[in-house]
Amino acid sequence: MSAQPIATPEVAPTPFPAQVAARHAGAIGHQWGVDLPGITSSFPTGGKQFALTLDACGGPGNSDIDQALIDLLIAEQIPATLFLNQRWVDADPARVQRLAANPLFELANHGGAHKPLSVSGRSAYKVAGTASAEEAAYEVWDNHQRIIELTGRAPRFFRAGTAHYDEVAVAIVNELGETPMGFTVNADFGATASAAQVQRAMSAATPGGIALAHMHRPRSGTAAGMAAALPALRAAGFTFVHL
Repeated sequence: MSAQPIATPEVAPTPFPAQVAARHAGAIGHQWGVDLPGITSSFPTGGKQFALTLDACGGPGNSDIDQALIDLLIAEQIPATLFLNQRWVDADPARVQRLAANPLFELANHGGAHKPLSVSGRSAYKVAGTASAEEAAYEVWDNHQRIIELTGRAPRFFRAGTAHYDEVAVAIVNELGETPMGFTVNADFGATASAAQVQRAMSAATPGGIALAHMHRPRSGTAAGMAAALPALRAAGFTFVHL
């Protein structure tokens, strides 16, 4: 049995971000977190399918690539959805084009400035979020356009910086034609986990689950942990799929 694809919203014509922002101007978000209604954190499946997603967060000290992790996925032929922040994209546009050319990888949107997506400046992990509906809309849209410019393909999925949203921001992402994504398994805790911790976190994989890990810190334990975890999951009957 194969996984059912995650449906993506219809995209309206430009000047679309300004229109979306105007619809939500002055709205107040009352919910906050990584698992709100409207955030996709799992997918329907008829078998033991599992999705791996990797964030590239960008910015000072965060624009490298964990090539060992990418090479592992290529060697094992494991597909992944790569959530790229615009700062990471702009640090090496040719690198983005090389990843886009590999059918194992689907490129997705990790925002312009890696901010939690809020309409009131709410923060997560001491990172200040977007402060208005307009800022939230363009946090999504600027990188959406940048990825199209480099690859010719529009990203279908969005994950906010820190993966935090309020409910107004979730609606904004959907209205901009992308699916706001969460996760089921926090695999590497922002690329701070040891290899053993990554392996242990991944052992909690369940059918239809989505793992969140990171691909911008080559000195982290992520690659080594995945090198142990992914073959073990495959041996246990899991297959890996795109979102």
